[in-house]
Amino acid sequence: MTKRRTDWGSLIAGLVFLGLAVAFIVRGTGGWEFSALWAVPVLVVGLGTAVAVRVFSRKAAREMDRVENTSGPT
Repeated sequence: MTKRRTDWGSLIAGLVFLGLAVAFIVRGTGGWEFSALWAVPVLVVGLGTAVAVRVFSRKAAREMDRVENTSGPT
């Protein structure tokens, strides 16, 4: 079995959507009042963070692979 790397971008995006889902469920039960308009900036910031993390984690993974390949077996 091959070892897979953690997909941090997908994890962050999933947590953002899960958090929004919980917020809307709590709002629907009447326990918390807020305007649904604030969900737009939360989505933009959350998904932007997920994209940035995904880009940087792939860049770091490529760098690690390149270092491992150039060092050769010891």
